[in-house]
Amino acid sequence: MVTIIGGCKSLLIPRGRFIGHRNPMFKPRRLAAVRAAASATEIEPDLTVDAKVSTSMNLFACPICYYPLINRSQQSITTTSGSLVECSTCKKSYLDNDIYLDLTLSGGSKEYDETMPAATELFRTPLVSFLYERGWRQNFVWGGFPGPEREFEMAKGYLEAATGGMIIDASCGSGLFSRLFAKSGLYSLVVALDFSENMLRQCDEFIKQENISKENLVLVRADISRLPFVSSSVDAVHAGAALHCWPSPSAAVAEISRVLRPGGVFVATTFILDVFHPAVPVFRAVRQIFTRASSNNLFLSEGELKDLCRASGLVDFTCTRNGPFVMLSATKPGRL
Repeated sequence: MVTIIGGCKSLLIPRGRFIGHRNPMFKPRRLAAVRAAASATEIEPDLTVDAKVSTSMNLFACPICYYPLINRSQQSITTTSGSLVECSTCKKSYLDNDIYLDLTLSGGSKEYDETMPAATELFRTPLVSFLYERGWRQNFVWGGFPGPEREFEMAKGYLEAATGGMIIDASCGSGLFSRLFAKSGLYSLVVALDFSENMLRQCDEFIKQENISKENLVLVRADISRLPFVSSSVDAVHAGAALHCWPSPSAAVAEISRVLRPGGVFVATTFILDVFHPAVPVFRAVRQIFTRASSNNLFLSEGELKDLCRASGLVDFTCTRNGPFVMLSATKPGRL
């Protein structure tokens, strides 16, 4: 049952499925590739989408300059264990190990390691990565989260336009939704993306346990504020229970907007708190202190989330709420 509260749907006690199950028998659309510049000395990148596509893997880009990545022996990325891929322009190399392709800015560094805020570093620990689907995520029910299966059905409704295309499960954690997206057969490519090495290792373990094919599933380590994808190349981005942990939600959503195709969809779930209006000076001061101390953005209001999407160039904001839980959706202007 859904009611409308201030322009946002409010999710009450769920009965049955949120939407009908989509038929997984579809004809995947050919995903666009991007032509790399022939010369590394060229100043302006040619980011024109090419209608002639060889493989969806051409959509990966260097997080430094956003040029497409290439294999040293072939003109497309291969995800063979231990292989090296490099930027077609700056020649920075990135390693694809047994589990994931590391496309962070510090990837390949021998001594330097990027240290993130506490809220991000917490999820890089082996213990939290192990516990995430073994009790941690289940506690979200106290915040109004309806549970993974129902959240997945709700998300599919918002993601209908992206059926047959490429979807990024951003800040995927242990791959709870990445695996559901892959098993659904609704998408031609699923990218499980997270900054935590241990979360991606845990994701890989679950993939093996559930015997999920990795033919159309790729694990990528990347920074949410520096997404390694060519501009206007992705059909959809999903971020489950992650936005409140991002060091800079504005930088992250701006990056998501950059990589989405015209008509592409951004869907996210997070905790929300709008008992007090953020414009109230005392509340704003308390929230700023909390955010600086914890690097956690739990106190974003519905209005702020809508404004965040608008400021990043996204339109048609809509959301479904159940207490502190909110699932939001926004679209890149244009048509897929």
